[in-house]
Amino acid sequence: MTANGQTAERHVSTSRPSPGEVALFATCLIDLFRPSAAFAAIDLLRAAGCDVAVPDGQSCCGQPAYNSGDRRDARALARQTIDLLMPYRFVVVPSASCAGMLRNHYPKLLSEDPVYRDKAAALCDKTYELSAFLAALPVQQGDTPGDRRARHITYHDSCSALREVGVDAEPRTLIDQCTELKLTESAEKESCCGFGGTFCVKYDEISTHMADRKLDAFVASGAQTVTALDLGCLLHLAGRARRRNLPLEFRHLAEVLAGCCDAPPIAASKDRDDGNG
Repeated sequence: MTANGQTAERHVSTSRPSPGEVALFATCLIDLFRPSAAFAAIDLLRAAGCDVAVPDGQSCCGQPAYNSGDRRDARALARQTIDLLMPYRFVVVPSASCAGMLRNHYPKLLSEDPVYRDKAAALCDKTYELSAFLAALPVQQGDTPGDRRARHITYHDSCSALREVGVDAEPRTLIDQCTELKLTESAEKESCCGFGGTFCVKYDEISTHMADRKLDAFVASGAQTVTALDLGCLLHLAGRARRRNLPLEFRHLAEVLAGCCDAPPIAASKDRDDGNG
């Protein structure tokens, strides 16, 4: 994640997304802390006409190792992930940071590997962040996969979404298609929340200050729900909001779009509180 504000090089997929065979790469954080977001993503993809598979044997994409300078383990995880996902027509990831790892960093990480260099490029071309994939599909009226409640929401642009995979308008397009949802932009919508992977551990005071600025802007927007593409950001912000006793709930965008809001909000009493602060 680009907590330092630097813009990462982006690779543009050449395949045109369409309903068809899709592999969902669920990500570690969602699998461990918010599996309801993965189920919501599956519901959304199926409602759009996709044949969804969740391949067995998924593990970490290698992003933590890569960001920490451990290139050997990052390459091993990248090769494992490529072997797992290559048989599928499209790969959809409900996380901008993990999608950015597959699309932007795998080709560079394996650029000198004679066996996996071309495979990494091919995986890059068919990998999409969830909202980008859904927004590119034809709108299918009447295919709402859940019972959405009317809610006033604000959307958090993660650094990875904006600066790694170039996702900005797509989540807002999907939100606008849901008549039950009212989107209000916050004043700090494009600023970093302070999570940044290990950034929040190494620089906890700065990270907490950044989170507080975001949270103050969310409260000022009047929204009741904060949504985003990256669970790391949501865990970080929700944990801090809980410590401050703020009147906000946090949910992954897939859950909001699919109407899967029966589960407690992130960092509620039934969830593990892993936010920084």
